Amino acid sequence: MEIIKTNIEGLLVIQPRVFADARGFFFESYNEKMYRENGIDIRFCQDNQSKSGYGVIRGLHYQLNPHSQSKLVSVIRGAVWDVAVDLRKNSPTFGQWYGVELTEDNHTQFLIPQGFAHGFSVLSEMAVFSYKCDDFYNPTLERGIMFNDPALAIDWKIPAGKENISDKDMKHPLFADAEMNF
Repeated sequence: MEIIKTNIEGLLVIQPRVFADARGFFFESYNEKMYRENGIDIRFCQDNQSKSGYGVIRGLHYQLNPHSQSKLVSVIRGAVWDVAVDLRKNSPTFGQWYGVELTEDNHTQFLIPQGFAHGFSVLSEMAVFSYKCDDFYNPTLERGIMFNDPALAIDWKIPAGKENISDKDMKHPLFADAEMNF
């Protein structure tokens, strides 16, 4: 596997080694030993999947400490634009975001450590999204940031008017007003 460091400390793009032939392909989507050998020492305890149609934007979501979550995300079907925002107040990249396209064909994974908000937009007609978490979902510590906050200026790769956002996500505060304890 190839590990690509981003311009934000801790955010990693991971390209697994894919074995393809006329029958299809095979790759290890997760191998704890291999991840540890590459300096990624995270114990995942919960796997989630979502299915969404074109234009859906989910996020920006995170959990406060002491139940913040690291996530290892990928796409099983379709294509998404995946985004992480640095919420670590002492980080030199606090408030900055990074995005990466994850598709069923590129098999790319995105490792988002604790202390980040996370979201994605669906670029294909439909997408099945998968993510591993290192802590369990805790609704009392769940928080969010408005997806279209002008201070963040995230390009979700969806034309204006084509977005599909939940009522819950439309009620998130702006970045400047969001509760953070990282």
